[in-house]
Amino acid sequence: MIKRIKHSLEYLIDKSSRHKTSRAEEDLLHNFTFSEYQKSKWDVSSMGNPDQVAHDIYDNIQIRIGKKKNFNPYLKYMAAASILFLVGLGFYFKPVTTAEKQLSFKTSDTPKSIQLSDGSKIYLAANSSFQYPEKFVGEQRKVSLLKGNAFFEIAKDKKHPFIISSGEIKTRVVGTSFHIQMSKSKCEVIVVTGKVNVSVKGQSVDLVPNEEALFIAQKLTKQMAEKSYLVNWYNTDVTLNQTTLKQVITVLQYKYGVSFQYENKLVLATPLTVFIKKDASLENVLEQINYITNLKFKVYGEIVKVD
Repeated sequence: MIKRIKHSLEYLIDKSSRHKTSRAEEDLLHNFTFSEYQKSKWDVSSMGNPDQVAHDIYDNIQIRIGKKKNFNPYLKYMAAASILFLVGLGFYFKPVTTAEKQLSFKTSDTPKSIQLSDGSKIYLAANSSFQYPEKFVGEQRKVSLLKGNAFFEIAKDKKHPFIISSGEIKTRVVGTSFHIQMSKSKCEVIVVTGKVNVSVKGQSVDLVPNEEALFIAQKLTKQMAEKSYLVNWYNTDVTLNQTTLKQVITVLQYKYGVSFQYENKLVLATPLTVFIKKDASLENVLEQINYITNLKFKVYGEIVKVD
């Protein structure tokens, strides 16, 4: 059945291109192919422009029969419709590109890391969510930070830029390392090594090491990053020696994806030394801080309060 339909289509299109069809055959071909063309769905992203595809098919037919004439606009529907009909029958069309299978990577109360197919490594903070392809396909390497914070060590590949979506922000790199911290009210990109471009809503900034892009209230600005933002919280134990509670909180916000609430801001100046193990839970770190400072930090979901 399928072979007969395919053969008939090829035969009638070939015959029509040589002006050998009868009026009845021409009407039959027109009505059938134009009907299929109208009711079929064309996926432009994977199949390309339908008019151009039809034009190419028609050219191939003309070459096969040894004639190369001006393109007949009417025949574009015949050619495109024949493709769409054959696609509906489950054969003929083979996508030019392979769709990327998307995977999700989430963390709960402790940070975790993952290595992507290109060798890039992502350190995801606690309470964060990340989406990436099983294997990169195409000219760009695209991933998404859906929630929380992450540190990126991107494998260098000049031919395939690495692009991270974090909310409305696009971060574009070739090979570098940087932090992204995302919350409901703002997004920060902080560069440790290499060069990074950050863009959003027609705004764009280029960053080099120790610089930060801040997107808040629909405005993108560039500034120098605080040293506490550059602490290596992601893959080693961290010792914060003779620092302030404010700097400790900054690191904890990155590492555990939480926010802190306190009524008395004077507590932020409290001096202390804290040791944070790579795989320590937030509760264990807060117990250490409570013991040193005599404060009472308690966790309420993704919010830490000082009672």
